Amino acid sequence: MAKFDSHFITLVSFLLIIFYIGLPCSATAPRKLALVQPQPLVLKYHNGPLLKGNLTVNLIWYGKFSSIQRSIIIDFIQSLSSKSRTSHPSVSSWWEITGRYKGGPCTITLGKQIFDQSYSLGKVLTPSQLVVLSSKLPHRNAINVVLTSADVAPDSFCMSSCGAHGSDLAGKHKKIRFAYAWVGNPEKQCPGQCAWPFHQPIYGPQSPPLIAPNGDVGVDGMIMNLATVLAGAVTNPFDNGYFQGPVDGGLEAVSACTGMFGSGSYPGYPGKLLVDRDSGASFNAYGIRGRKYLLPAMWDPKTSACKTLV
Repeated sequence: MAKFDSHFITLVSFLLIIFYIGLPCSATAPRKLALVQPQPLVLKYHNGPLLKGNLTVNLIWYGKFSSIQRSIIIDFIQSLSSKSRTSHPSVSSWWEITGRYKGGPCTITLGKQIFDQSYSLGKVLTPSQLVVLSSKLPHRNAINVVLTSADVAPDSFCMSSCGAHGSDLAGKHKKIRFAYAWVGNPEKQCPGQCAWPFHQPIYGPQSPPLIAPNGDVGVDGMIMNLATVLAGAVTNPFDNGYFQGPVDGGLEAVSACTGMFGSGSYPGYPGKLLVDRDSGASFNAYGIRGRKYLLPAMWDPKTSACKTLV
């Protein structure tokens, strides 16, 4: 069953509690203000297998993507385990956090690609159709990712999720369990939900949106959500890995850190970020070929806290 990783803004606030010391409540009783300390965030490990070692990410491009849009996403995937020298902080240093989960690190390699520009299953996709698309590519040691263009509306897109990952059975005798994921382009349908902070949110403070590092609000939003589901797929591929809460819809490696991109983040504020001098774009990670990306915080099992790159 798919596990949905929504990139919605969560409005979280600190609660102030006034408590009295000494005498019963009265106008003259001394009072102190205390912040309620939030409980440590712990993603429980449910003893299931994780995706580790050498993994291949196969892509199904569903709908129309420009060559520039495809290159932005491909460069991101190739940056995850790149050994090329890039400035710090890097996309690969973000991905290395997944190696701190049980089982050790995994390296990502770009695999096969399918281009479905004819919308073979229509422009409104059900979860089962996403599985059908993802099953068209090799399954072993792989994550098959369906990427839908801005004019495609998968079921629950915007209403409850910006992307999803799950698993299904494949092979001649349906004995091979494989991992798949889906991410949609939110440019036209729900940028306020799935492309924030590059678009004004639909709720909360209406501060000016940040400039997207690759100049494409929809695709830069896809990168954030793709990062979320890939991290979820390797740390909780079969619904018995790392998560907190219910099996369906629980918090995972990145969805547990919603809205956090840089240090000092709080609801409605993504945190301190790097800014490109020429374009004014905001980012927090360098990729290959001079790319810049904005990646969400990830829960670090060593510190039991959400870790940001800057």
